[in-house]
Amino acid sequence: MPDRLQKTSKFLSLILRHKPEVIGITLDKNGWADVSGLIAGVNRNGKYFLDMETLEEIVRTDEKKRYSFSMDRKKIRANQGHSVRVDVELKASTPPDTLWHGTGEKYVDSINKEGLKPKGRLYVHLSADFETAKRVGSRHGKPCVYRIDSAEMYRQGYIFYISENGVWLTDTVPVNFIEPFTTGIR
Repeated sequence: MPDRLQKTSKFLSLILRHKPEVIGITLDKNGWADVSGLIAGVNRNGKYFLDMETLEEIVRTDEKKRYSFSMDRKKIRANQGHSVRVDVELKASTPPDTLWHGTGEKYVDSINKEGLKPKGRLYVHLSADFETAKRVGSRHGKPCVYRIDSAEMYRQGYIFYISENGVWLTDTVPVNFIEPFTTGIR
């Protein structure tokens, strides 16, 4: 994704996941924003230019598949990662036996003591494979990866969801379901 699109995409992530008020829009209860209002708000902000063609390109080329259009393309939303209270209509799903969580080394002590908590988000984010978790962890400095015993969590009644873009979500992961896993990290 070209740098210009990358910066606009990050701004859209801020708007659609955390601060829609920055450009004077609101999200409905399911996290949807009106596309025409979003485009007008981004352009009013003056820092970025957005039109429908650019928005469609961002949605199509975003490697993390952060965004979805409604069927009629009149609404858009972030697939997960919200700090604002919305219901993106996730369906409870049976997780694979093992999930992974990538983080930065600076968070290890806290995770080892308290487990995984959503912090400013609605859910804890988990990956289906080690490599994805490692990439996520790399965004926070030296990566650390945890193996999650999601099968046992599920047996004990924890609920899991999978977002449109394949990110596994749950409310919390207590310490007893977490195992530090560092093989393959350089």
